[in-house]
Amino acid sequence: MSTTESLPLIARAQTYAGRTAIKCDGNSYSYRELLDRSAALAGALLNGRGHLQEARIAFLAAPGFEYAAIQWGIWRAGGIAVPLCEKHPLPSMEYVLEDTRAETLVCTPEFEAFLGPLEASGHIRISRYADLHTPAAQLPAIQADGRAMILYTSGTTGNPKGVVTTHSGLHAQITALTTSWQWQAEDEVLNVLPLHHVHGIVNMLCCALWSGACCHFLPKFHPQAVFDIFRAGHVNVFMAVPTIYYKLIAHYETLSPKEQQAVSARLRNFRLMVSGSAALPVSVLESWKTLSGHTLLERYGMTEMGMAISNPYEGARRPGAIGIPLPGVSVRLADEDDREVPAGTPGEIQVKGANVFTEYWEKPEATQNSFTADGWFRTGDIAVQEDGYYRILGRNSVDIIKSGGYKISALEIEEVLRTHPEVADCGVVGIPDLEWGEIIGAGLVPAAGSPDTEAITAWLRDQLPSYKVPRKYLLLDQLPRNVLGKVTKNELKALFETQQGGS
Repeated sequence: MSTTESLPLIARAQTYAGRTAIKCDGNSYSYRELLDRSAALAGALLNGRGHLQEARIAFLAAPGFEYAAIQWGIWRAGGIAVPLCEKHPLPSMEYVLEDTRAETLVCTPEFEAFLGPLEASGHIRISRYADLHTPAAQLPAIQADGRAMILYTSGTTGNPKGVVTTHSGLHAQITALTTSWQWQAEDEVLNVLPLHHVHGIVNMLCCALWSGACCHFLPKFHPQAVFDIFRAGHVNVFMAVPTIYYKLIAHYETLSPKEQQAVSARLRNFRLMVSGSAALPVSVLESWKTLSGHTLLERYGMTEMGMAISNPYEGARRPGAIGIPLPGVSVRLADEDDREVPAGTPGEIQVKGANVFTEYWEKPEATQNSFTADGWFRTGDIAVQEDGYYRILGRNSVDIIKSGGYKISALEIEEVLRTHPEVADCGVVGIPDLEWGEIIGAGLVPAAGSPDTEAITAWLRDQLPSYKVPRKYLLLDQLPRNVLGKVTKNELKALFETQQGGS
């Protein structure tokens, strides 16, 4: 079989053929195995055609070798990869399949029974991974500006939207990170995140494979399993969401002093540790630094653009800050009229660059509304620039509370609340109010027992201006979160409306 290998990611893999690309389920797979398996899968998807011509190919596979082989096979055949989330219910998957009009759904054996009702309904053709073995005489040339992938937003403000990224857009995202974070062929990253978001797909899997490094998958997160892998001594890069770091810290505190010492000694030899996808509490950053010796590198990105801003790999990493723009990315802060604001003034983060997505799938109006007249992508996130570093104040729609004429950062209040000894975790939201527009509500996860919210209010008045102190509290066993660990603020708002217990 001959191929043009027009995709740089695939072409580079040829030079790493003998190296280990992926570890999962106790097995190791080389770049050569990944190239061969993805080529055979591409041939089967083509089924005699010369090019898939951007047909949408959905797939459901656990994180690991099969996932990467399917993704590469779709790309090499000229299709658009549409990864599904293994934790989503069937109706959520049906929405994606219908919205993209996917030609087929590729699945690995463990999902065949789960997808049975979809296949029986006749709404989608199921292609079983094990059956896709048809090497093509030649694989097609893939254009850099061709559509590569559709990832779906979380849908917190309506139905999820399909974010379309081109091969050139992916290339820009990958090279910005591999350059800035100094990825090396000797790296091994542990990937514990779902693979339907850029964090797991681009920041770890694609960056590792671009660099000739190894991506080690742990499909089901468990703190002890993570520490066991760390202690084995091969992994030297780790990236996770704040919730995972919080759980690792909590588990670390249950270990014996000897076990803690062994874990900490290994962590101190790591090259890089990154946190993202949600705001990192400063308390978590400080606790992790104490046990690991590392100041977590915080960065900022979205489905629509991959990563745009990052703390430096070398140089000062500022707690509470997301850093400075990555190479090739332009960033500005703008007011509600899309006018750039002076340094030190809060504004919406707006981004330009080859990393930015091209469109929301078949939603031209939503696409147009997401960009300014002169082409800046409106992120909806509010930040302030301080000495060149950007600091997130919150998401315009859910984290900026408008009360009594003030614009209040929910994230700032959360940071203070987490320092209270009776608060294990918290989420702050704006609750509609006729007099004030919104009042501040705080969902609290108690550290133990039932905290005295009146005492917490009195304590907060010594920490914050009175207009930033919550008026209502809700005690919860846990905060509502999505699969990446982000607190779903709209669900939290709904709890204030439907549950008794606010005070």
